[in-house]
Amino acid sequence: MIDSFYGFGQNLVGAGWWAGGAWPVIWNLLKIVCMLAPLMGAVAYLTLWERKLLGWIQVRHGPNRVGPMGLLQPIADAVKLLTKEIISPSAAAGGLFRLGPIMAIMPALAAWVAIPFGPDVVLANVNAGLLLIMAITSVEVYGVIIAGWASNSKYAFLGALRASAQMVSYEIAMGFCLVVVIMVTGSLHLGDVVAGQGKGMFADRGLGFLSWNWLPLLPIFVVYVISGVAETNRHPFDVVEGEAEIVAGHMVEYSGMGFAIFFLAEYASMWLVAILAALMFLGGWLSPVAFLDFIPGWIWLGIKTFFVVSLFIWVRGTFPRFRYDQIMRLGWKIFIPVTLVWLLVVGGWMQTSWNIWK
Repeated sequence: MIDSFYGFGQNLVGAGWWAGGAWPVIWNLLKIVCMLAPLMGAVAYLTLWERKLLGWIQVRHGPNRVGPMGLLQPIADAVKLLTKEIISPSAAAGGLFRLGPIMAIMPALAAWVAIPFGPDVVLANVNAGLLLIMAITSVEVYGVIIAGWASNSKYAFLGALRASAQMVSYEIAMGFCLVVVIMVTGSLHLGDVVAGQGKGMFADRGLGFLSWNWLPLLPIFVVYVISGVAETNRHPFDVVEGEAEIVAGHMVEYSGMGFAIFFLAEYASMWLVAILAALMFLGGWLSPVAFLDFIPGWIWLGIKTFFVVSLFIWVRGTFPRFRYDQIMRLGWKIFIPVTLVWLLVVGGWMQTSWNIWK
């Protein structure tokens, strides 16, 4: 589908320099804008959904003053943050201080180039898309570390140290979860991962949701989702910010758009972790049952991603914050051993006659 749009645009600009040199550049810029604009809108309105859902959990009203039912609240928040003064502390390292938020948000946005929204709808259709996403997202921790170091504040530095330890710890568990999915799929291409979940005994009988990876790989799915909450520094794993202990962690010295960019990175990472969970464990754009196949695949992908994101918010409204030693113990002594054991179990399972991933 994307190739047909590209061909139409190439025919529209005609032959010569425009078609050979300028149009491919314009086309890539258009694809980036078409991806980033809805993503930024989704990030903005995720903040509203979070506040609404937390309000319902806590038996109170969420934002309901700006616009009908509070629907313009994200726009009001954006205007407020854009008009606030950006203050740079006198003791901060100026260049690195400004680089921190940029380093935090760039990987959270760049990883979306390999995310497919349908069988042929992807910005960069690379064979090792899953590996590319893992490599890009692993760089995100550097933004937090740079911000904590450059702020020249003990609170910011302590938050950065916590972030580096926590994100590295849970990246290992998430990495093993992805290895299990790659092993049962036999491919690093996310399109192949989704297509592999549309086969099997249940899929043939019209019950596709029972063929998705969430069921046979349920412990891996649970570990991935909880590790995703920790990886994005969300409650109850938000000791990186630690409002009751270290004010706002690595963001304590930031104001205005510098502060907002860190939050944009956090919520963009939430969407990224959620859509990866939908693609790898919940069948991606596949319909759960055969009689609903008429619904477009991108709608199913959106519903599943929204479900996982809402799960993140439900966890925030339900569980108390863990102590830092409990978070480290959960990552190193429970999640990593569990994923390693399941890696061996699934490997043995695939060698038997009961292999459901043939």
